[in-house]
Amino acid sequence: MLQLTLVILFSIFGVCTGIATGLLPGLHVNNVALILSSLSGSIVAIFDFLFEFGISKEFILVLICVFIISCSIAHTFLDCIPATFLGAPDPDTALSVLPAHSLLLEGKGYEAVALSAMGSYGAILFCFLLLFPIRFIIGAPLFFYDTMQEIMLFVLIAISILMIATEKGRIEPFKLKGALPSIFGMLFALFVFILSGIFGILILDMSVDSPIGLSSPVLFPALAGLFGTPTLLTSLMTKPIIPKQIIENPVLDRKAKKSSILSVTTGSFGGILVSIIPGITSATGTIIAMNARGESDKKQTIITLSAVNTACAFFVVVVMFIILKSRSGAALAAMDLISVSEWTDILMPTNLAYLLIAILLGGTLSYFLTLKMGKVFAKHFANVPYALIVKLTIALIILLVFLFTGLLGLLILFIATFIGLLPVEWGVRRSHCMGVLLIPIILYFL
Repeated sequence: MLQLTLVILFSIFGVCTGIATGLLPGLHVNNVALILSSLSGSIVAIFDFLFEFGISKEFILVLICVFIISCSIAHTFLDCIPATFLGAPDPDTALSVLPAHSLLLEGKGYEAVALSAMGSYGAILFCFLLLFPIRFIIGAPLFFYDTMQEIMLFVLIAISILMIATEKGRIEPFKLKGALPSIFGMLFALFVFILSGIFGILILDMSVDSPIGLSSPVLFPALAGLFGTPTLLTSLMTKPIIPKQIIENPVLDRKAKKSSILSVTTGSFGGILVSIIPGITSATGTIIAMNARGESDKKQTIITLSAVNTACAFFVVVVMFIILKSRSGAALAAMDLISVSEWTDILMPTNLAYLLIAILLGGTLSYFLTLKMGKVFAKHFANVPYALIVKLTIALIILLVFLFTGLLGLLILFIATFIGLLPVEWGVRRSHCMGVLLIPIILYFL
């Protein structure tokens, strides 16, 4: 009983931390995981009084993992709030921007947050239904992952081609007509993909050092620059006018409910693929899910995207116990802290059961917290100095990059930001910047 109580408490603490990482752009759960992993010895020492109640050192390490996993789940819920309310573009360009920003400019920012929370929680429930089927498919008796490993190079190449071939951006400033704008859009996407890949090849061999002794992942400044700061800088330059927000829960008719179920389903499968295949992220998983889903409106796109993110965070934990490989910073920290025994029987490993409790509890709490905090943001956001918030967010990203990776990390952030501005300015998907990971991994398999 005490063990279950501690799991619940640490899950709640993890959700509280996930609120912070989700609401503060630039502060990622992977950084929290790295910090807790490096401080695990000190944390065990702090809780050594639990030894008297029969709690072992190994179980305290499990509790740290429970904290990290519940934090990662909460992050996938709460990060929709800054994604919606920060980095919005000028109204004149609303048709070419993220669906959540488009709704924000219509005064429906809270609706975007509520749809995102719906997609994330739906993914958790659906993933629990898929738990055993996926276990039998990836592991024994079908051994899908072993089969995929033999053709992984071709899988990654196919995914890269799919990303570029499905680009719908049109390059129109040159007064091109017919199919040429779309062709140039694909060519520009290819250029961004290759440029990001070259950038990734160069930085992955670099060694960055934290001036205060923190773990120093070189991908932190790279990904922050490719995907974080460009949108914020664009928002500063365009100076959007954010209308007063309407705080109403989404009303879905019968057709919309069916579409939402389809969005959650395809998004969940996209997230599962991300948790299995190395080098692809939720952005890539969303492209795969959207192509599998077919045509959809911006509301269903939000649901699909959120389902991909949360399903990925769910299944990186499960996959870790099936193929004994980590596909995220949180999973990597967990593998360093606890015993990860392969799930080969019908009954799952005990440690996995504890982590699944954290996922279910963390997801349920995060769903209601996201709705509550979304209402607070929507209600007061019109009265907040938008430009100041964006500037403070950029400053926070710069500070975190320096604290984690030093001056070299700032240089990487600076260069990555310039690359990340290219797709934003030319209207192609930012996911092509994932060449920073895909191209180096493809070369590795070659």
